[in-house]
Amino acid sequence: MARSFGLTAYRALMRRGEARAPDIDTPRPDGELLWIHAAEPANTIALMDLATRLMAMREDLNVMVSRPEGEKEPQRPANSRRYFTQVPDEHPASVNAYLDHWRPDACVWVWGGLLPNLVLATAERKIPMFLIDADSAGFDGRRDRWIPDVARRLLTEFEAVLVRSAAGGRRLLQLGLARDKFEITPPLLAGGHALACDDTAVQAFSAAIVGRTVWFANGVVPEEIQTVLKAHKQALRLSHRLLLILRPSEGQSIEQVLEQAAALDLRAANWDDGVLPDETTQLLVTTEPRNAGLFYRVATVSFMGGSLVSSGTACDPFEAAALGSAVLYGPKVGQFLQSYTRLATAGAARIVNDTGALGTAVTRLVAPDQAAVMAHAGWDVISEGAAVTDNVIELIQNALDRRWSAR
Repeated sequence: MARSFGLTAYRALMRRGEARAPDIDTPRPDGELLWIHAAEPANTIALMDLATRLMAMREDLNVMVSRPEGEKEPQRPANSRRYFTQVPDEHPASVNAYLDHWRPDACVWVWGGLLPNLVLATAERKIPMFLIDADSAGFDGRRDRWIPDVARRLLTEFEAVLVRSAAGGRRLLQLGLARDKFEITPPLLAGGHALACDDTAVQAFSAAIVGRTVWFANGVVPEEIQTVLKAHKQALRLSHRLLLILRPSEGQSIEQVLEQAAALDLRAANWDDGVLPDETTQLLVTTEPRNAGLFYRVATVSFMGGSLVSSGTACDPFEAAALGSAVLYGPKVGQFLQSYTRLATAGAARIVNDTGALGTAVTRLVAPDQAAVMAHAGWDVISEGAAVTDNVIELIQNALDRRWSAR
């Protein structure tokens, strides 16, 4: 390969600086480790979905996600096999310490913003690398414009390059990557995943409610409980057999919810005590997050808690949409803004701002025809990015299988 004078100058410049301690305080987990570098913050939710699907397929797989310096760490579920780090600086000592510690089995680099020393050091260790969701904006930095031989040299180190737009493809061609070395695909999109649930539990619950219509309020924060309960009272005026299942957010007492329900003359049952709803039950309360898969399946409509106030705990709407539930939400959705926007644009989700709006929306959407239209639209959104995600998963699976067989 021809010598890159721009790259030689860059590496010499990086060696002159002072190395900073890389982010290696967390011990490397046992088993396989996939490294994803999220150079573009907007990809975070899609990458978390990708990681979740891969970990479901490979029980021994851990995922380490690196972010550019200063980027906020995403929420990490308890007992997760995901790890988050800050990408090291470009001093060779920092790069080598980072790779020595984490020892990744494969690397997925997202968007662009390539770091020459980190990319080359990874390639020298024979770690398979894939560049996905590449975009022209990821190659429009000053270095890429004025020293194109650097980008050209780095691009050749990736086993596969997936570009999310024709404009991105043209930019890579300008940088010297051959047309047969990359593929133009749709962008990587979050698609959610179906939460697990035992089929017998669905059958038992459906038998207990004997054909009643259900709506689910998940992850409701304290400031929203009165809003949700009063909205249910409003909806009951027209749908007398309507059942609300309410799960308060983490750390709330179920007794407090039951007290507020009693003050509004709502007949409530405590699911956590093993109580099944009967014909007179208007409200079923649970604190168990693991029940969400069951309740999304039986709920015609689901309200995403934590979205009416700035709580920082908004729920992932794709979890509901993936299981056929229409989505209602407030204006404070935090990191899931892109997901809610996609669902709302497709007609699979509707925004509400107060008790009256929530009660009216529930009343309208529990109608089977309305709910079916929204559920179908939600499934279309969930399926939108399936092909490119499956393509990326196949690339990673094959690379990890090769690494495993070579040991």
